[in-house]
Amino acid sequence: MSAEITLLVNPTAGRGRGAHAAQPAASALRAAGFSVRTVVGTDAADELARLRAAVREGTGAVIAVGGDGVVSLALQALAGTLVPLAVVAVGTGNDFARALGLPVRDPARAGRLAAEALKEGRIREIDLGRAAGTWYGTVLCSGFDSRVNDRGNRMRLPLGRFKYDLAILAELASFRPVPYRITLDDGPVIETEATLVAVGNGTSYGGGMRICADAEPDDGLFDVTVVGDCGRATLLKVFPQVYKGTHLGHPKVTVHRAAKVTLEAPGLTAYADGEPLGALPVTAECVGGALRLIV
Repeated sequence: MSAEITLLVNPTAGRGRGAHAAQPAASALRAAGFSVRTVVGTDAADELARLRAAVREGTGAVIAVGGDGVVSLALQALAGTLVPLAVVAVGTGNDFARALGLPVRDPARAGRLAAEALKEGRIREIDLGRAAGTWYGTVLCSGFDSRVNDRGNRMRLPLGRFKYDLAILAELASFRPVPYRITLDDGPVIETEATLVAVGNGTSYGGGMRICADAEPDDGLFDVTVVGDCGRATLLKVFPQVYKGTHLGHPKVTVHRAAKVTLEAPGLTAYADGEPLGALPVTAECVGGALRLIV
């Protein structure tokens, strides 16, 4: 492994925590004998181009400093390569780190653990999802949750997670179940009315909402959570259970496992790792061992 490590930094993550988190991570790596190169782009496209250049030039590893957005960016450059990824999770949601048991909002500890793991060669191969030409590590969502994302992204105020809490309330007032066509692997089409369908490589989204609570990131399969035709009262009862994963026992919730999933439904946007993929239909494939993770 090259002794040069690339820090991929989102300085705005977690309301500015990303900028402060880079220093303790860099210090821990240098103390372990690595040289550190920092990548900060003018925008996401520039940052990705710079990261891909670092990978081509032979960087030994990439440390993503920020939230799920910067992890998502890293996945686009690292999936299918031999260059491993570590995460210093200091964003708002941090669902990728949560699902893999990595430190959250503790950049000094995360930096030390990454340096130790690199020295000892501790690498875990995990699966990634791929949909609409984009790699993702946590959850692809569609339905009620993606409409909450749509609405939250249109709102300028308030800032932070409270914006999405307001978006949830607004969507509850108007949402109706949607007719879905779901294809699992090469099986028959499932036609159903559903409130949402989530395709999980990881367990959670939205900062700890365990929508696919039993998903394993290295079993070669997605967990596909289908929340059926809930009315508002049922949805209000079920939705808070998502934080503990206990919603999976509700009679309106079913879970399937598949390596390839196609979702068709009118008027819905798909999101993966919190980033918009575009309108349905969408096909997601689970690619086994696509990422080497520093643990």
